[in-house]
Amino acid sequence: MPLRSRVETVGVSFPAEDGTAFGVAVQQLLRGLGHAPRLLGFGEAMHGEDAFLRMRNQLFQHLVEHAGYRSIAIESSWLKGRQVDAFIQGGTGSLYQVMRQGFSHGFGASPANRHLVEWMVEYNQSRPDDQRLRFFGFDVPTEMMSADSPREALSLAFTFLESHLDPDDLLCSWETINSLIGDDGRWTDPAAAMDPSRSVGSSPDVDQLRLITDELLLLLASESPRLIASSSRDSLWEAELSARTAAALLLFHAAMASRSPRRVARLLSIRDTLMAYALCALADREARRGPTLVFAHNQHLHKGESHWQLGDQVLRWHCAGALLAVRLQDDYAVIGSAIGAAPHHGIAEPDPETLEGQLYALPLSAHLLPTAPLTTAVDGARPSLSRRPKVATSPTSHTYFSLDPTALGQFDAVLFLHDISDGHPETHE
Repeated sequence: MPLRSRVETVGVSFPAEDGTAFGVAVQQLLRGLGHAPRLLGFGEAMHGEDAFLRMRNQLFQHLVEHAGYRSIAIESSWLKGRQVDAFIQGGTGSLYQVMRQGFSHGFGASPANRHLVEWMVEYNQSRPDDQRLRFFGFDVPTEMMSADSPREALSLAFTFLESHLDPDDLLCSWETINSLIGDDGRWTDPAAAMDPSRSVGSSPDVDQLRLITDELLLLLASESPRLIASSSRDSLWEAELSARTAAALLLFHAAMASRSPRRVARLLSIRDTLMAYALCALADREARRGPTLVFAHNQHLHKGESHWQLGDQVLRWHCAGALLAVRLQDDYAVIGSAIGAAPHHGIAEPDPETLEGQLYALPLSAHLLPTAPLTTAVDGARPSLSRRPKVATSPTSHTYFSLDPTALGQFDAVLFLHDISDGHPETHE
């Protein structure tokens, strides 16, 4: 059987602009898995391309309306995401403020993210609390070249405990914590990303703050019956995640101060580990309401070991998806994505002998392909290396990674978009 015919038999092809067809195809995929995951990951092949976000929006709307999904979690700061969720629940403020302040990594500038927030606000109007949609970030409060001060995360956890426990239960006062944190600027120095000597992580203040944070986490666990009785499970959940975020930030800063050869890999591992922790906590919180759609880069959501070439080093660590697969097993499934061509990002038509090249020969503009039969159908496909453009034509083109045909099993399925031009998938007949 010709290769094109073999590939056509393993999945579903549809016009990329047909959101209903995409949603139906995903539901068919989930039925084929034989179980309903609590977390469904959808990975984008690169950042900064709204075509993936529009597909995500279409999928989320379909899953909300036809599969009982009640929440979405995206690769953005958990602390900032609280502002988005409050707005969606009917809180004060403006859409403009929420898009500027509620997303990290510049993701608030995306039109598709704005449309997602607008749709969720509209959907929640006049619906009871148990049917309302929730929005979550699940990323560490970091940016590309810096990590946040732990002040906000520690303040949330400490304020919760202070409001519900006796003063004698607390190890220290907020004034002590505040003085140890000091000026936030010393935490967010971007030079520390490349120069360990510039990091605050080796300061004795960080060691002391880590001990205090451990004590806060112990109090949240040991006093949980009293805390739930005087507040709510949701409030305790948020305080625990705040304390875990503070602990991860302090560990992240300590790792930034390290001169170990594994320094960068350690930082990447810490970030993905907290992502996985936040998503496991979210799965537990949302279990009674419905499944959650999770959206992030492919490199965070696949189920295998991550590799990254940095100079002459190959960095290896377990990404969030690999950790979720171990912790949640069948309760986690993930759809990856790939691109045929995206000229405005400097990504040219693929070599016909590569995986993307073989998929590029398919008709229509979008294809959802389960990876188990796809692996057999494209047996012998040549790896396309990174397919990163030699000349970057967009600021995010360096975030593109092609699929490895020998590692397709790290996803449950792959969404392949044939052509993307100026942010819009093109129809291909």
